[in-house]
Amino acid sequence: MKLKDIMTTNVKYVTTQDNITNAAKVMENLNVGVVPVCEGERPIGMITDRDIVLRNVAKGTDYNNTSVGDIMSNGVIYGTPGMDVHEAASLMAENQIRRLPVVEDGKIVGIVSIGDLSLQDKLIDNAGEALSNISQPSQPNMY
Repeated sequence: MKLKDIMTTNVKYVTTQDNITNAAKVMENLNVGVVPVCEGERPIGMITDRDIVLRNVAKGTDYNNTSVGDIMSNGVIYGTPGMDVHEAASLMAENQIRRLPVVEDGKIVGIVSIGDLSLQDKLIDNAGEALSNISQPSQPNMY
């Protein structure tokens, strides 16, 4: 099975110039915690609810005057529509990410979540493994 078979299409995204209030509203409307950041339709980063809290709210920065570009996570790990879902699960586990943008010809065409992978009968074990790897603390004994 390929990512094109399970990905969500018509992905909403924000730009680096959008303020973080707009990004939060997109997250709220979609009931998600992450939104791709694009230049045109080319993904250049991701912004998460965690980015907003830790890189803005916790620092007391004015969210009305803070742009997505100021606090987003740079760089994008992505898949392609023709990528095998097992390969995608491994990529997500290796990079500890829960959502994988799907890019074709430099444009975002979809997004796949660990939940999408877990719904596939043949991937339940891989998705479980990916999720357990994603959920590992980045620094052992951190808590």
